Amino acid sequence: MLDTHARKYVEPFIVKTAKFLLRRKLSANQVTVLAFLIGCSSGLFIYLGQPIIAVIVLWISGFLDAVDGSMARLTKTSEFGTVLDVTFDRIVEISVIIGLALTFPQLMFPLLLLSVAIIVSITVFLTVGAVADKKGMKSFYYQAGVAERTEGFILFSLIILLPSINVFLTFLYAAVVVFTAIQRMLEARKILN
Repeated sequence: MLDTHARKYVEPFIVKTAKFLLRRKLSANQVTVLAFLIGCSSGLFIYLGQPIIAVIVLWISGFLDAVDGSMARLTKTSEFGTVLDVTFDRIVEISVIIGLALTFPQLMFPLLLLSVAIIVSITVFLTVGAVADKKGMKSFYYQAGVAERTEGFILFSLIILLPSINVFLTFLYAAVVVFTAIQRMLEARKILN
């Protein structure tokens, strides 16, 4: 939801950063890899007991993930870049989930449910994106939803920083993702019939 509706407020800063990195001769795919590496370190920092650093690197990764897309649109988008971007996004989420699971044993079951919810939601998202005729700003049809990447980062940040209620927050995150999957499935029924 925030990725779709609030991006216009941060878009000028994202584009400015994209242009800066392009002037430094970096490609969109190189920034995708950089965002991936930084994002994956979040799980490690959770495990090492450095929650603030974990959240900071997670958000830097998310920002660079937005920048790489702007860089691609300012130069030339590539289908392989889209594959890298979507795949690396999921691996960053997996690293956070693994870091949380290893650090907070009480989160094992809630994180399992969250992981299943993410798998179902991303399956709907990617399948609709692949079969829909519409194309938007991205290289495939992008279904907006209640739980987009920014909401995920907010909830992951709260789970990392608030261990006393992280079980509740993880269940909440899973519920929001399930709601989003249902929302996207209902939209798919409308646009694909």
